[in-house]
Amino acid sequence: MKIRRKDALLSEINEVEVILENIPSENVIDRFGLEARLKELKEELERLPYPIQEPESLSLTFRGDPVRGSTAISADFAGSASSAFVDAFSAIVAGLKGSLKYSGPIPDKSLAPLMITGMATGSFGFEMELPNLQGELFEEKASAGGAVEILKELLRVSAEGTDDDISDIVEEIHPRAVSKVAAFLSEISKRGAWCGLEFRDSYFKYNSLEELKSSERRLRKDNVFETEETYFGEFQGFLPQGRSFEFVVSGESKVIRGRLGLDIDEPDVLNREWLHKPTRVKFNVVQVGQSRPRYTLASLDDLGAQGID
Repeated sequence: MKIRRKDALLSEINEVEVILENIPSENVIDRFGLEARLKELKEELERLPYPIQEPESLSLTFRGDPVRGSTAISADFAGSASSAFVDAFSAIVAGLKGSLKYSGPIPDKSLAPLMITGMATGSFGFEMELPNLQGELFEEKASAGGAVEILKELLRVSAEGTDDDISDIVEEIHPRAVSKVAAFLSEISKRGAWCGLEFRDSYFKYNSLEELKSSERRLRKDNVFETEETYFGEFQGFLPQGRSFEFVVSGESKVIRGRLGLDIDEPDVLNREWLHKPTRVKFNVVQVGQSRPRYTLASLDDLGAQGID
């Protein structure tokens, strides 16, 4: 069990006070150092922010060949599995921020580390403390807790849900973030292990190695298709708060419903300048397995007033 700073201070204050109670008041020299230390501890306790918001934690546990019940785990497996999990978490945070690219380093990974703070009980694993994502680099929508919730939900729907359920999450984060989750599952499955993830009093666990392998297959790149498609037609409406749109393709009965990309900072401009006007538009299209395609307008630069050449 990890000890928070407040608990540590209270524990040490109690210990020093007990020692002082057993030292006669006339033993000034013996008491001097302890009294000074007690004063320091109480001052530090007063400086702690109130109310004290403790960091959130998750529990990542494993079963299978690299694990010996609830007592031990292979050291090299523990290192590679935890590293792959951190990559998946960091990619989801970056995907929520809209800063994740298809290649290159994961943005701001070093600024938002997960910290192993103890061993998770039950099957063997780790307790990890979530980073506090604050400042201009991290918006509210890219909270660490939100990223863990999405990761846990992605594990669940890839095991139990439909392709459309998976697509809903891919649309919210980024295909590369999903491939990082697949890489984490691949890392543990090739060692004959499966996992469980507990967070905020909610728990998902794979029941077998085969169930985990099935999830991995559904999240791999070769099952998550992304293309760019160009159309000519008219936008019928934009909902800035929901960041959604409807687009009617010229000469067809096809109506495309989709979302606005995170790079579009002022979606209101679309209602003012592009509504019911003949428009050439390029959409990013993502499809998971047999799910319906998901359309995203990634940038205002993808709009034009001329038809398709």
